[in-house]
Amino acid sequence: MADSSKVTLLDSWYSPFGMRVRIALAQKEIEYEYKEENLSDKSPLLLQMNPVKKQIPVLIHRGKPVCESLIIVQYIDEVWNQKSPLLPSDPYQRARARFWADFVDQKIYSLGKQVWLSTGEAQEAAKKELLDTFKLLEGELGQKPYFGGETLGFVDVALIPFYTWFSSFEHCGNFTMVEECPKLVAWAHKCMEKESVSKTLPDLKKVFDFLMDFIKKQKANK
Repeated sequence: MADSSKVTLLDSWYSPFGMRVRIALAQKEIEYEYKEENLSDKSPLLLQMNPVKKQIPVLIHRGKPVCESLIIVQYIDEVWNQKSPLLPSDPYQRARARFWADFVDQKIYSLGKQVWLSTGEAQEAAKKELLDTFKLLEGELGQKPYFGGETLGFVDVALIPFYTWFSSFEHCGNFTMVEECPKLVAWAHKCMEKESVSKTLPDLKKVFDFLMDFIKKQKANK
């Protein structure tokens, strides 16, 4: 097994992308140093370790940075490969998992922000596309307990942090997730039974309050 020493994570508590990395580290039982970043005043270490995008999360392992959350999760899975594999061993299933994780990346963050910040027809269109995205994910989940099958896998880790955003989608979009996407809500509750998830995701009310404040500030600046 690879040496787990000298692992540092540059992150922000509310970031769903950082949550992915923290869940993966927890699944693998990897000890690491956590450094909270203020994205309004980025640390010299963050700027040094991610000079291209200057974003979190950044995993620093043995002094070398790995950036972009899905890439970091794959790195963790490959380096600490003897415990709780996240990606399937079969090449086709591994490619499929990467496809759906990328689908999550391409859709949910941008559509969620549109639901928060737009109004009228634009908001309704964003809401419809977001719900259609969730329903496509429900179709991929099928009857499995997790996207990874019987165990928490790569797509689960990619998606479950956005569970912390569900209440803000409901509040701004005027709908309920349990009515629109009951299978996805049940899946999220199943994921929360995992200690690596429940102890990593921040308090849902705390995230909701943070997002409401963010939305208020964004609309005030328009």
